[in-house]
Amino acid sequence: MTTAQENTTEAATTHGVTLSENAASKAKALLEQEGRDDMHLRIAVQPGGCAGLRYQLFFDERSLDGDLYRDFGGLKVAVDRMSAPYVEGAVIDFVDTIEKQGFTIENPNATGSCACGDSFH
Repeated sequence: MTTAQENTTEAATTHGVTLSENAASKAKALLEQEGRDDMHLRIAVQPGGCAGLRYQLFFDERSLDGDLYRDFGGLKVAVDRMSAPYVEGAVIDFVDTIEKQGFTIENPNATGSCACGDSFH
């Protein structure tokens, strides 16, 4: 049985980003291809791009002070505390079609994006 304090602690150390099954499978496959089991997927927001903010999605072996984590079928996903409010509720997917291949981010916090879709505000 978990206590209210344990639930509060767990909620305080996780983030609100969701990875689709496709995205988690692709990220795990990329890590396996590189033979790396010591890394996690990091999602960050940085200033830049035409619209003001740019997503950063990369594999990282570092754990930064204040990182928030969630596990998706064995894939650990980190978001730093500064980026967390910008990506709260975001859904990351992986698409593989004739028109596009790659990770996509559907973010309810983005009020607009640039024409290329690389940055948002």
